Amino acid sequence: MSKVTLYNTLGRTPTTIPSKKDMVKIYACGPTVYDYAHIGNLRNYIFVDTLHRTLLLADKDVRLVINITDVGHLTDDADQGEDKLEKRSKERGKDAWELAEFYEEAFKQDLSDLNIKEPTSWPRATKHIQEQIDLVKKMEKRGYTYETSDGIYFDTSKLNDYGELVPNFSPEDLEAGHRVTMKEKRNSTDFALWKLSGDKNRQMEWDSPWGKGFPGWHIECTAMGCAYLGETFDIHTGGIDHIPVHHTNEIAQARGAYGKPHADIWMHGEFLNLKDGKMSKSKRGFIRLQTVVDKGYSPLDFRYLCLLTKYRKPLEFSWDALSAARKARFSLKNLIPSGENTKKVYEPIKQALLDDLNTPKALGELRKVLTSDSFSDKDKRSIALYADTVLGLELDKEQVVPTDVKELAKKRDILRKKQRYDEADELRERIEQKGFVVEDGEETTLRPSLEQQG
Repeated sequence: MSKVTLYNTLGRTPTTIPSKKDMVKIYACGPTVYDYAHIGNLRNYIFVDTLHRTLLLADKDVRLVINITDVGHLTDDADQGEDKLEKRSKERGKDAWELAEFYEEAFKQDLSDLNIKEPTSWPRATKHIQEQIDLVKKMEKRGYTYETSDGIYFDTSKLNDYGELVPNFSPEDLEAGHRVTMKEKRNSTDFALWKLSGDKNRQMEWDSPWGKGFPGWHIECTAMGCAYLGETFDIHTGGIDHIPVHHTNEIAQARGAYGKPHADIWMHGEFLNLKDGKMSKSKRGFIRLQTVVDKGYSPLDFRYLCLLTKYRKPLEFSWDALSAARKARFSLKNLIPSGENTKKVYEPIKQALLDDLNTPKALGELRKVLTSDSFSDKDKRSIALYADTVLGLELDKEQVVPTDVKELAKKRDILRKKQRYDEADELRERIEQKGFVVEDGEETTLRPSLEQQG
């Protein structure tokens, strides 16, 4: 077994999972299923999948839980506004339960299309209401809660280390406290554990010791994480937007209920940005994976683009960048010799991945191997397939470009260098007739047409 070094947001330090540890338990914050996931959301799950695959590469057993948030996530993180599912249900004139199921399946299909491994469990918030009620009762018993006219709240003043996930934390840094009036809150950072329905007509509500209502957004993850992985588990992941409110409050709930850390390592993926800023569902201008496909790209082109940047660095998305990633992905596939599917451990690639999931370095090391004369064709193929156990680019598929098409491309490159462009164009037509798209650079890059990709 191998040791894995990961960057821990809690403490801002590299943390090593020792080689002797057999089982690694991970909780990944899942989607709120009131709409389609956008590609910024999906970048985060490519990061989670890379973590999952890297731990398997290090010979660990992995128990991965990705939750489905189908209730309790309000439009304002400060415990105000409508539940996102209820709001969208009214907008669409459709049942909230049916909407949640529809968008959950769409999300799972996106993950499948991106070649993301299935988690061990997919718990839904609405299927674990009793666990959430029980967790609130534990905090209540230990003196961490108080009741208001609209629900049960967590008293953050009772925790000396509240906000430890946020560097140089002060309550004023958390927007939740000063975006709305305090009303009956004791402290600006206090948050709802259980919201009461009152006189509102809701589709999703349950009886509780405090009255009919629904769980707060944060309680579901703490309850399900503990139910499936134990009171303290190894790794908790999410996007960096989860740090100041959601994950900070998850940590508080675990401390309040059990007096223990919720997770040993907290990992956060950075944003995928457009030129004009962060992608957001609320702006209704987000890009779906289906948009990528409709424009002629494979989901794996997007996966490749994400792997070119470390998970904890911002990534700016553009169609030009995606086109370059598509070209680079097919260039890499075309370098892989044909042969039997065997895997060969290659230490430079392995060490890059074990060092906080350094996928850009791993891709660079793989390209060096495939363009080197120092490796046999058999070793090149074996090393590529070994790397792909983590990269997930489906490099083990049959050769993308047949030999006769490759030969036409080589002849075309020679003609272009001799500036015999009319003859080069004739070869382009012959290549396209065989079902391949030609992309020019220093050398011709070929990829299957959309029809051939299927």
